[in-house]
Amino acid sequence: MGQPVIEVDRLNVSYGDFQAVKELSIQVEQGELYALLGTNGAGKTSALEVIEGHRKASSGTVRVFGESPADRRAVRPRMGIMLQESGFSADLTAEESVRLVGRLSGRSDSVDRVLGIVDLTRKAATRVGQLSGGEKRRLDFATAVYGRPELIFLDEPTTGLDIQSRDALWEAVEELRGNGSTVVLTTHYLEEAQQHADRIGLMHRGTLRTQGTVPELTRALPAAIEFSLSPGAPVPPLGAAQPAGLAYQIETFELQADLKRLLDWADQHDVDLHGLSAAPTRLDDVFRAIETDPVPTPTR
Repeated sequence: MGQPVIEVDRLNVSYGDFQAVKELSIQVEQGELYALLGTNGAGKTSALEVIEGHRKASSGTVRVFGESPADRRAVRPRMGIMLQESGFSADLTAEESVRLVGRLSGRSDSVDRVLGIVDLTRKAATRVGQLSGGEKRRLDFATAVYGRPELIFLDEPTTGLDIQSRDALWEAVEELRGNGSTVVLTTHYLEEAQQHADRIGLMHRGTLRTQGTVPELTRALPAAIEFSLSPGAPVPPLGAAQPAGLAYQIETFELQADLKRLLDWADQHDVDLHGLSAAPTRLDDVFRAIETDPVPTPTR
């Protein structure tokens, strides 16, 4: 494997006495989709602003394509950025906005092609101020992917988009990745990160609490089996907890095996498992867990 596209080593970002990012170390490999997620105020925006070259680090080292992100001439033409708010001039048309960003980036592309990706061809001559919120968001994406940049930052890319527009955006992202682009994603839609990200980093209170693939992250927490029994039923197996009355919850790291054991037990004892549900651990469970973890444990 070659040099990582992004290398962050012991990054610290402070605002006066407040330390927004503490000893952050991550790497993003070429062609990877890395999702950097976090609770509100976790520090991910400050970290990304340094990586994108918009802010100076208080300490630590950041390299993008092996260069300092502050060297805009070396880094910026290879990078596309979709911010939460683009700040396009309301008087420019959609076509003019894309063309302007294209010139500023130093990349070449077809404006018609880029507008077509986000279904804005018919809005090419419409002024930005007359576009809907969802159309402006699609224009943000179009300008970020102009010229097929090698590295793309997507900050809350699907906020305000309808289902069809979300699907089209992710299809475009996958096509870019198929051509070798690297993507860094931030989103509050955890299901999108779970579905599309190769690896996920979870930040809380300025530190990177954990990172890995979705299976690696979810394996750290038990799955849950829940059900209730009729009065007089025998005690179920598996050391089930009984939180209230006849309702039971079983936490397990062996969901399939323990569920089979429970079903076999119910069949042997002719017992009905009322309201039976068996849910594997999801990314949102991991996300909630870091909010309750008081101990900062940065992961390199």
